[in-house]
Amino acid sequence: MKNYQYILFDLDGTLTDSQLGITTCVAYALEDFGIYTENLGELKKFIGPPLKESFMKYYNLTDEEGDKAVEKYRERFAMTGLYENEVYEGIPLLLEKLKTQGKTLLVATSKPTVYSEKILEHFGLNKYFRFVAGSELDGTRVNKAEVIQYALEKNDITDLKNVVMIGDKEHDMIGAKVCGVDSIGVLYGFGDRDELEKQGATYIAETVNDLEKILL
Repeated sequence: MKNYQYILFDLDGTLTDSQLGITTCVAYALEDFGIYTENLGELKKFIGPPLKESFMKYYNLTDEEGDKAVEKYRERFAMTGLYENEVYEGIPLLLEKLKTQGKTLLVATSKPTVYSEKILEHFGLNKYFRFVAGSELDGTRVNKAEVIQYALEKNDITDLKNVVMIGDKEHDMIGAKVCGVDSIGVLYGFGDRDELEKQGATYIAETVNDLEKILL
């Protein structure tokens, strides 16, 4: 096990369980296109990847319709959806231990920075993180590799051997690989072991407790 100094955390499916808020807002957006969802569980696939990409991929929306769907999604998410969320058990204690040991903690998420900061503040997690790297509302920097690179550059981190990216989806592992840093795939989120291993996760953590053992 490496003793990482710089630890990047994904948000959805890694720090918080955001399933209810995200799936409800996706369903709300789809209704604008006459698409109705009876089972919100079917929309879990929207958690992690860039929203527009998923709307186009799963519902064959055009580029323009994809933008409109994201706009509709945010209409509900900004007011209600971002708070339909809960912190995974054990995460605050883990962050506290890492911070106490002098680790530099950052958030790297495809979610817009403005929403990510509100969520972290709402749950009292913002005090643990030096920096929050997210996407912009205009659609720039949604690719995970771009987000990770942005976080590294903004914090003048050049010692890549001392960096690890933690996330629950293949996008996190791919982004880490592109940026030349190690990765930890967590199984308590929304991804699965197969996709994480296939994309070269350096470690796999089934639980928050497992994650602590790897990091400490």
